[in-house]
Amino acid sequence: MKDRSLNRVLGLGDAVGVGLGAIIGAGIFVVTGVAAGVAGPAFLVGLLIAGIVASFNGLSSAQLAAVYPHSGGTYEYGYRLMGPSWGFSAGWMFLISKLSAAGVVAIGFGSYFHQLLPLLDPLYYSVMAVVLLSLANLMGVQKAGFINILIVAVTLLSLLYFVFGGIPSVNAANYKPFAPYGVLGIAESAAILFFAFTGYARIATLAEEVTEPKKTIPKAVVITIAVAILLYAAVSFVSVGVMGAEGMATSHSPLQQAAMSVKAPGMELVITMGASTAMLGVLLSQILGISRMLLAMGRRRDMPVVFEKINKRGVPHIGILFTGIIILAVTLLGSFDFVVRAATFTILLYYGITNLSAIKQPAGEHIYGRIIPWLGLAGCITMSISLPLSVIASGLILLATGFLLRRIPRIN
Repeated sequence: MKDRSLNRVLGLGDAVGVGLGAIIGAGIFVVTGVAAGVAGPAFLVGLLIAGIVASFNGLSSAQLAAVYPHSGGTYEYGYRLMGPSWGFSAGWMFLISKLSAAGVVAIGFGSYFHQLLPLLDPLYYSVMAVVLLSLANLMGVQKAGFINILIVAVTLLSLLYFVFGGIPSVNAANYKPFAPYGVLGIAESAAILFFAFTGYARIATLAEEVTEPKKTIPKAVVITIAVAILLYAAVSFVSVGVMGAEGMATSHSPLQQAAMSVKAPGMELVITMGASTAMLGVLLSQILGISRMLLAMGRRRDMPVVFEKINKRGVPHIGILFTGIIILAVTLLGSFDFVVRAATFTILLYYGITNLSAIKQPAGEHIYGRIIPWLGLAGCITMSISLPLSVIASGLILLATGFLLRRIPRIN
């Protein structure tokens, strides 16, 4: 019913688990190889730059969520501080990018899990993952959070095993030449790797279900980003040392390739298992975040009013079911290239609005000062102008489509 609200049951550990589950996925298992191809071993510097920019954006999100602890994240902040059009832009872009990405992640999970258990076609595993994780979300955010922590724990342990098991196999010669493509290569790698850090926003999207949000959310965001930077840096350092930047660049699964060169027992199996759970963690957090965004947009009638319904378990069940169905459709039909290509622009627009909203906050609401959101905004602008014009155009077309759909009369 409309008067029901979401339950505040997520503590600091749950919030950090959601953030890590959203971050530690395709980025560390796939995107590091792409970054190595444009910068060589110096993508390690790009990784740190991306982490710093993500930290600025994360602190802006945390500051806003502490004051406005409601579902919807930047959609809510944009509405309150910038205006309805800004808020809608953030919400629509979030939905487009995450729904398309979720299908890609589901397909990725099927491919990895098939290597562990080659009994069924990978697509069957992808479909089962979407169905089971949707059901887990319907059981309530506390149970979903517990499942997420288990998933994240397996992923973290597998990556830590890779780091410590791989150190003896590191060859210093693989770090030379360190920056074959110069400063421009490092800058491009930073832009690519930035998107690997963006999952922390899921914490802000779930702000309405976090206990003591003013204290918990800033802590959760800082811990999540710090752990992600350290983990990504350690894994990337060992990967380059084991197989070289060129080897990473030519592989669609660089960590699995690196695992084959490590002498530690069972390393390849452990990394495949970690990749599978990483994909599950991202998919679970995406269903959580998308359904809460639909809830927030339904409340303001930017989406059909049915999405604001909350059941007796305190979860937006209509939003979860709709999210699961759309992800299943994307998974079965395959990735829509047009949407996926525009995802980079949509993410930068989303975080740009986050930083603008933080800048607009009254002075008394600033936790970290006004310089942090300005630095975050500068980072978003710098990376956005490095994107191809076709990507920017695709993003603008998707945004315009959203505003056209918004004008269609609905029964509220």
